[in-house]
Order: sequence, then C-alpha cells, then structure tokens
Amino acid sequence: MILTAMDLVAQAKQNIVEIDIDAAKNSLETSLILDVREPAEYAAGHLPGAFNIPRGVLEFKIGSHPDFQDKQDAHIIVYCQSGGRSALATEVLSKMGFNNVVSMAGGFKAWTDNGNEVV
Repeated sequence: MILTAMDLVAQAKQNIVEIDIDAAKNSLETSLILDVREPAEYAAGHLPGAFNIPRGVLEFKIGSHPDFQDKQDAHIIVYCQSGGRSALATEVLSKMGFNNVVSMAGGFKAWTDNGNEVV
C-alpha cells in the first residue's frame, strides 16, 4: 500500500495529542513553543517566544538546541501553517523521548484567523 502525505498526517494524528489554539494561548508562558515551518515562513510572523526548527531537519537539530534538552519534563507545543507538519513532528518528538509534546490543531493559520498576537 502506498501512503500519501495526508495518510501519514492522519496516522500521526491518531498517535499524538492535539490542543486547540485557546489551550495553546493559555500555555504560552509555561511551554516551549516550536515552529516547524520553513525559515521564511517563520520570519514573516510567528507565535510569541517560538523557536524555529524546520520539520525537514528537526530530528537532526533538536538534540543540539539548548532549550530542548529536558525531554522528560519540558512542555512543548508544536505548530506549523495548518497542522500537518506539526502532527508529524509531534509524533517524531514523542518517538525521540519527549514526554510532554502536543501539536496545535489548525496551526499558524488558525492562530492568526482568531486574531491572536503574532511577532
């Protein structure tokens, strides 16, 4: 069976926790915010306090990022543009041993469509 990207996203969403933008907004000050979009997307606007590690290099870069060393206790909210890349990234981070990682459903688009703060 050949899987599409959307099939992979749907499978990932069965294995992760997704939170809505209101829950993400309420957790901004107590969580690490990880933007897995491309650098140009991040530069055009991102959530307050977000770190940018693109999805394509996440597995290679997360281990050397000083803010993501606490795999056991760090609370991490992952987002992308619409929720697909963040679902895949959240699943991978869980496999890599991060215990408290969630994906923000709807991504940056949902965040901005609801008038939330953007840096």
